[in-house]
Amino acid sequence: MHLIEVRDVYKIYNPGENQVNALDGVSITIDEGEFVAIIGQSGSGKSTLIQHLNGLLEPHNGKVILDGEDIWTKENRKKIRQVRFAVGLCFQYPEYQIFEEDVYKEIAFGPKQMGLDDAQIDERIRKSMEFVGLSFEKYSKKSPFDLSGGQKRRVAIASIIAMEPKVLILDEPCAGLDPKGRDTILNLIKEYQSQMGNTVLFVSHSMEDVAKLCKKVIVMN
Repeated sequence: MHLIEVRDVYKIYNPGENQVNALDGVSITIDEGEFVAIIGQSGSGKSTLIQHLNGLLEPHNGKVILDGEDIWTKENRKKIRQVRFAVGLCFQYPEYQIFEEDVYKEIAFGPKQMGLDDAQIDERIRKSMEFVGLSFEKYSKKSPFDLSGGQKRRVAIASIIAMEPKVLILDEPCAGLDPKGRDTILNLIKEYQSQMGNTVLFVSHSMEDVAKLCKKVIVMN
């Protein structure tokens, strides 16, 4: 059984005269533990596709299946929050979505929504900060807005990792970073997938980055 199946999915924006078929009969399969790149020109539907994989968008037609279950059946609609915890999505320029007053609270937000207790949340924050190379003692009480662009990006990724998703999706995680910051993020992602063995989806325009990291490539036309 595949971990993720997308079966003949259509997504339409602006139905009618100015209709745009953002996804036009897309079908893909992704297995547990795979490291998969999603590439394609701007406007090819990459971001639209990944927002279907964790239930942020609902297809007009077709099915999105996670762990053998269609996430949009009547029964599963009630559990769509659980899908979003299982499939963690880090948007492009995630630092623009940072909002908490310190790094600790920023990373804690997701685990709190999962209903974890304070001890579990603290453990996950420490673990995820260590993983992305940010000292807990040095950075946990700092405002994320005072950090460098690369550090903010790492905080944003840590906030997703702290939820321990089965699937980690990263939308252009190196966009806008200088070469050093880009290398740091790429190494972090590679190490995460190697250590955790989780499924990782990596949306990118850079074939160089894709070639370094991924074993499988999905090309959006």
